[in-house]
Amino acid sequence: MEKPHTPVLLSEVLANLDPHPGERYLDLTAGYGGHASKILDVTQDYKNSVLVDRDEFAVNYLNQEFPSTTTMHSDFYSAMLQLLTRGETFDLILADFGVSSPQLDREERGFSFRYDSPLDMRMDRRQSLTAADIINHYSERELAEIFVKYGEEKKGTAAMFARIIVHHRPIKSTKQLADLIATRIHGYFRHHPATKVFQAIRIVVNDELGQIEQSLPLIPQLLRQHGRVGIITFHSLEDRLVKDFLREQTSLGEESPLTIINKKPIVADAQELVINPRARSAKLRVAKRN
Repeated sequence: MEKPHTPVLLSEVLANLDPHPGERYLDLTAGYGGHASKILDVTQDYKNSVLVDRDEFAVNYLNQEFPSTTTMHSDFYSAMLQLLTRGETFDLILADFGVSSPQLDREERGFSFRYDSPLDMRMDRRQSLTAADIINHYSERELAEIFVKYGEEKKGTAAMFARIIVHHRPIKSTKQLADLIATRIHGYFRHHPATKVFQAIRIVVNDELGQIEQSLPLIPQLLRQHGRVGIITFHSLEDRLVKDFLREQTSLGEESPLTIINKKPIVADAQELVINPRARSAKLRVAKRN
């Protein structure tokens, strides 16, 4: 059985979601159950809780570890629509929008340039679009726009990367792509110069921001009165969507469906960063159903 990854901001999630015995829990991005196991330890409501993930390896793990809990092999937006259609509501909802460590560490998944892997990056391998399709078939202009919009890359740098990629097609592996970019960039960089390109491609492959935009308005409908929702983001594009949504939902006075619990996003402390460096960019925002 695959070793689970270390969940980010675990103690902060527990403190702010404040689970109680008997409460019903929905994990929209359950992964390998790091958060779910601790929350369900408190609620003890395994039978009525739901764990969602679009990755088949994660779903297989969840089915073994939580046999009495409902699991859904689905992206979180589709899962929310299904749950709403059935009229289901929850006391606790958690969404962790990060890529899981097993996805990054599995060489064949193609999420990381640490390996010489196929250009894949699909969270759900049932879908057809891959990173290779984008890199080898999108136009130079489309690639540059993607790198700016989803990688937050500078326009000039994005255009240069797009031009390099188009001129060296076909590109077959993550290492080939990363090396092409790295050899054109000189000087010191805190992160690998291909980091933003890989982020942008992964976001497009998995429609990550589209999923978030569509899903956020459904949260109040799935929450019971006094229910809590926690959302963990890992880059500014995600966090901006969540922040703007919560601000909108709490700006209607007595008509507001949600109340923000933490005015500023919660981040990892120094102790967690030593144990789990991948938590360095994580931000947690929590709200309560009125």
